[in-house]
Amino acid sequence: MALWRLYYHIVWATKKREPLITNDIEDKLYGYLIGKADHLDCIIHAIGGIEDHIHFVVSIPPKLSIAEFVKILKGSSAYPL
Repeated sequence: MALWRLYYHIVWATKKREPLITNDIEDKLYGYLIGKADHLDCIIHAIGGIEDHIHFVVSIPPKLSIAEFVKILKGSSAYPL
């Protein structure tokens, strides 16, 4: 078993910084993103944000590029829950 310990702080914003992340969808969105990251064998250590952006502290395994991780999570979170 390989040992890896990589931590990244990733931030992304909503389109045009519109306040789209409301309290009623925040928990669903964060739960969805954590599940998606888990499916990719990534570990979300912290997640949070406000109406127009999200912060992650995440461990991404070396087999997956940071760009691919962001592409998958950001792309899949763009659709309504």
